[in-house]
Formats: sequence, C-alpha cells, structure tokens
Amino acid sequence: MKAGRVAALLLSAWVLVALLQPYLPLHPERMALASILLGPDRHAWLGYDDLGRPVLHRLLAGARTSCWVAGGVVSLSLLLGTLLGSVAAYLGGYWDRALVVVLDIFMAFPGILLAIALAGLLGPGIGNLLIALSLVGWVGFARLARAQVLSVKQRGHVQAAVALGTRRRHIVLRHLLPLIAAPLVVEATFAVAAVIVAESGLSFLGLGVQPPEASWGSMIRDGVRYLLVAPHLVLAPGVALFSVVLSVNLLGDRLRDKLDVRGARL
Repeated sequence: MKAGRVAALLLSAWVLVALLQPYLPLHPERMALASILLGPDRHAWLGYDDLGRPVLHRLLAGARTSCWVAGGVVSLSLLLGTLLGSVAAYLGGYWDRALVVVLDIFMAFPGILLAIALAGLLGPGIGNLLIALSLVGWVGFARLARAQVLSVKQRGHVQAAVALGTRRRHIVLRHLLPLIAAPLVVEATFAVAAVIVAESGLSFLGLGVQPPEASWGSMIRDGVRYLLVAPHLVLAPGVALFSVVLSVNLLGDRLRDKLDVRGARL
C-alpha cells in the first residue's frame, strides 16, 4: 500500500474519531487508583496514567481537541489572510504598503514565540488558544494571497472585467480568488500540521487546553515525570502526534504535485 493511501486512511480515522468521540463509550476522566501507572492490559490497551485514567480514552479525546483546534485556526487564518492579502494587492497603493508593513512586523517575531506571548496575555483555554494561533497563522495566507493576486491581476480577463465596469468585489471574488485557490489550499494543508504541533506545544507549556480536557501536548507534559517507570504515557501521544503530522504533510505534498499545472506539463 502506498504511503499516500496509508496517510489518507490515518487522517480519515483521526477525523472520524474526532467527530464521533462524544458518542463512543469512552471514559477519559474515569479514575482507577489501583491502576495508577500500570501498563497495557485487556481493559486499557495503552495502559493508565498517573491518575489511573485509561490512556487510550484520553488519546482519542485529545484527537478531538487537536482536530477542532486545527480546523478552527486554519479556517479563521485562511479567511482573514486571503481577504486582507487579496484586497490589499488588488487595490495597491497605500493599502498594499500598509499590509506589507504589518506583515513585516508580524514576521519579525518567530511564530511560536508570538503565539506563546499572545496565549500568555489572553490566558489559558481553548478559546484563547484559537485566537492566539489565528492571529499568528493569517500572516502566511496573506503573503501568499498578495503574491498570487499581484501576479494574476494584470491578466486579460481581469482587465476586461475592469474595462466593463465590474465592481471590485465581484472581480476579487469571481476572477481572482478562483485563480489563487490552488496554492491557498496547499498552504492550508501544511498549516493544519503546523497548528497541531503548535497546539500541542502550548498545551505542553500549560498555555493551551486545560485539565480535565485531554490534549496530546498536556498528556506528554504529564508523562515526562514518569518517563522511566511508565514510558507509555509519553510514547502513546507522541506516536499519535508524529503519525498525524506526517500524514498531513504527505497528503500536502501529493496535493501540491497534483495542483501544480506546470509540473504536470513537464
């Protein structure tokens, strides 16, 4: 089986678990004090954590958290970045220069450090986490949308629409956005992987999802203290995080190859 198919199956399972997790017979918060730090058995295939909770149940609950955070952040970032980048590039002049200055300011700070600072200012919680990561993630989409619009707005059909008196809103929505959709979709695919890693990192630092909600990052943080006596506490969420991010990147590469018309011609 090809790597792309394996990645697609893994991501499909991840999304399916995230959607169906509230309806599955899972008990991620049920504690069994007699089973603290025990390894895998027939009742808990991935063992128990430091509070006697089944690691598998918390892993599946964390999948829902990472899925919703990734979907929400990428959607908000894609919408905001594409809108600002496209409009500024099409209008040009002052608007374009102002956007470039804002983008330069945001890019002067490393993305993860800026997300940590914003999460620290807003406070922990999944809602503030969405806001912090979205305020960081829109920059990449805005830069890409601006560059793409600058390269296509001088095409003949766009100039014909301008000459016919078509409204600017219609030109952007009907003539420009369809032309730049492919690279934005590819960028969104890779952004999903980046957001999953960022969410796990912020949760690891205590700035993301808060207990008792499950997150792969917080599971790794809690398991580090018991790494020598109960390595399954770190291995389980670590392998899940690695496999999902790798699968997203593999699918992103395949999607980029399929949407690259110039590469297909060659």
